[in-house]
Amino acid sequence: MFAAYSNYWDFRGRASRAEYWLFFLFNVLVGVAAGLVDAFAFPGEGVPGLLGPTSLLFVFANLIPNLSLTFRRLHDTDRTAWWILIGAIPLIGGLVLFVFSMLPGTRGENRFGPAPGDRSYAELATTFA
Repeated sequence: MFAAYSNYWDFRGRASRAEYWLFFLFNVLVGVAAGLVDAFAFPGEGVPGLLGPTSLLFVFANLIPNLSLTFRRLHDTDRTAWWILIGAIPLIGGLVLFVFSMLPGTRGENRFGPAPGDRSYAELATTFA
């Protein structure tokens, strides 16, 4: 789950389904908690249906990790990160991205690198250098 934060700016490589969905679950749970904080700490403020200050801070703090993790998840299914733009199509685009995130990654190495978990220490060292 926290691999998304350790790879905050890493838009290359691949991410496993487990990494993606555990981060998604974490985002949902913390997002609900942030919404509850907004509801109790800031009652009656803002426009109903919009994000409160705590939720907005959480969304902005996780914008880059979400993007990089989605890019790497698409890479794991041997698709370019440009596929993320299909999410701009209402309803169908989000459904297509959902299906892509559910598909298993390609076995072994693909054009985006080795399978998640198969990276060598040398590759890891160059990632953080």
